[in-house]
Amino acid sequence: MNPTPVVFIHGAWLHASSWESWNERFSSFGFAVCAPGWPGEPATVGEARRRPETLHELGLDALTDHYARIVRSFDTPPVIVGHSVGGLIAQHLLGANAGCAAVAIAPALLDHASVLAPGEPWPVSMDAGRFRRLFANAVTDQESAELFERHVVPGSRRLLTELGHGGAVRHPRAVVDHGNTGRGPLLLISGQEDRLVPDHVTRAVYKLYGDSTATSNLKQFPDRAHSLVLDSGWRAVADYVLVWLAEQGVRADPSKW
Repeated sequence: MNPTPVVFIHGAWLHASSWESWNERFSSFGFAVCAPGWPGEPATVGEARRRPETLHELGLDALTDHYARIVRSFDTPPVIVGHSVGGLIAQHLLGANAGCAAVAIAPALLDHASVLAPGEPWPVSMDAGRFRRLFANAVTDQESAELFERHVVPGSRRLLTELGHGGAVRHPRAVVDHGNTGRGPLLLISGQEDRLVPDHVTRAVYKLYGDSTATSNLKQFPDRAHSLVLDSGWRAVADYVLVWLAEQGVRADPSKW
């Protein structure tokens, strides 16, 4: 039997390369890993920066449908792991019974009031200073700069609008259906120093699942910010996910479930 797939979904302003360490870690445990970029995402960070228009008009419908096709293409239902906007999509797909389990790490929505000055717009392109302030506030200046150079790409103007920023009406897919009691297990993860998706936002998402009989768990990591999946502390988060999956009976070899 084929090994259990794991599909990683990254969030806004990051390239699929942000999962490179997770790919290696999960592969070493026998999972079949897959970290596809967003539709139309250039193959490298450098190319994405040279061609920012490729992602500017990408919205929630295109993103969700893109990953739904990928997740449903496997013979064995995959684990879905998403970060930020990817965490929102992971919840959608699990709620549609498209995977065997899901992990939503610092899942959108982004908390506008907590990080931006009054009247300051959300940036379509994240510069090094904003990345340090919004993403990597729990690591050193040097590490933040290195992460920015390795993984940060322009964002999507349309996506930010559909998430409700600037007073826009939120897209229907910006809200998750929490009522599917037949779905697989869900783990929500927050960093308690996260400024982009603060811990209280993830806790509020967790409470929305409170009436469901399906498994829903919450893990809060102290002293961790929004960069927790790609900074030097990534392994503690990844290993927690691996242990949690084993506790849910989800292993690399589906014949042992």
